[in-house]
Amino acid sequence: MRVYSATDVGQKRKMNQDYVFVSETPVGNLQNLFVVADGMGGHNAGDYASSHAVQTLVEEIQKDADFNPIKVIRHAIEKANTEILECARREEALRGMGTTIVVATVVGHYLYVANVGDSRLYIIQGKIRQVTRDHSLVEEMVRLGEIKREEARNHPDKNIITRALGAERTVDIDFFDLKMEPGSTILMCSDGLSNMVEDSKIEEIILNQNEELPQKGERLLREANQNGGKDNIAVVLVEPFTNEVEKC
Repeated sequence: MRVYSATDVGQKRKMNQDYVFVSETPVGNLQNLFVVADGMGGHNAGDYASSHAVQTLVEEIQKDADFNPIKVIRHAIEKANTEILECARREEALRGMGTTIVVATVVGHYLYVANVGDSRLYIIQGKIRQVTRDHSLVEEMVRLGEIKREEARNHPDKNIITRALGAERTVDIDFFDLKMEPGSTILMCSDGLSNMVEDSKIEEIILNQNEELPQKGERLLREANQNGGKDNIAVVLVEPFTNEVEKC
């Protein structure tokens, strides 16, 4: 397994509210763990929301006795949601904070994914495919046929999300599982990448056989910044089956 992760403040923001966590080795009963969170809130509240949510999630996973990856991740996200709400209730400066989160773990040839908000997970197996669905106002408008997919990218309400950790007492989580093929690449990112770089360009960068994973990750960050860098950028890249590919 090969992994790359990075965050970048971008060209317009002064504070980085994106947070990533990667572990190729076991975390609790999960064989590995990858997380991207994109915080929101004034002053340092968004920064705190994303980092504290991920830290809480990791701590919960470490002590969870369950072996079912979906149950483990669900429990951890629910605990992180409660923790963000409680912190916001206790401290005036943190009122209204929240964060998106996308979580993934690889078990054998299967990928298990959970998400809340509009941070994304893509799988690149010959071509790019978005696995997660954005929980955003604009995405709802696309689903209802009110606007076209092409219009969504530059819509003025693009950044309004409909789900987040810290928004409600109960959190609605989407789960996905899929089988991966040798040579697959996983991309997890905040909207600072997906809003700035077209899927076709992301695909081109990931499928470039002349670059190693770190170079691809750095190119994604550079591309987002060159296209305006309007938000913080978070990128996690995972090549799960590098050993198998090398043996073939």
